[in-house]
Amino acid sequence: MYSASISKEELNELPIRAFEGTIHVVDSPDKVADAVAYLANAKLLGCDTETRPNFKKGQRNRVALLQLSDGKQCFLFRLNMIGLPVEVASILQRTDIKKVGAAIRDDITALQKLTPFIPNGFVDIQKMMDAYGIEAKSLKKMSAIVLNFRISKSQQLSNWESPVLTHAQQLYAATDAWVSREIYLKLIEDIKGISL
Repeated sequence: MYSASISKEELNELPIRAFEGTIHVVDSPDKVADAVAYLANAKLLGCDTETRPNFKKGQRNRVALLQLSDGKQCFLFRLNMIGLPVEVASILQRTDIKKVGAAIRDDITALQKLTPFIPNGFVDIQKMMDAYGIEAKSLKKMSAIVLNFRISKSQQLSNWESPVLTHAQQLYAATDAWVSREIYLKLIEDIKGISL
């Protein structure tokens, strides 16, 4: 059904896609309530985090950004500016809202260092790959194999603690959360034979 992996050449032949919905940057406490009110009604969220890269061995920066997307909207919580508000942590604890992402355990651990919470409803799409015979586990390759398009990773090592996120950074961050959700939906659709 799916290829186990994909070559660099095959990857480069695929069309590039990015998140096409609305991006909200939540960079002050007064923006949190509206974001949480919207996300609280979601059933399925794509989830990801970004951390400013550290090029010194053995050092790791704190997580700087949390992205949550329902497919139409994406909220970028600037954790380096507002911390992890308890209202946002409450979304991460809800069992009735599924949060899907890649290597999600690392994201949860990083977020828990900011505000303790009990994670519920998380799904790691990397762990789903084995059931489909997919060996490639990077988000870029999973997108290519499952969705037949590629995503740009050009902003991955940019400064996520910058005072203002560039449009390119915002789009990259939103795309990562959105595409995890899209991969999950496609895999579930293939299992059930029906669309969610």
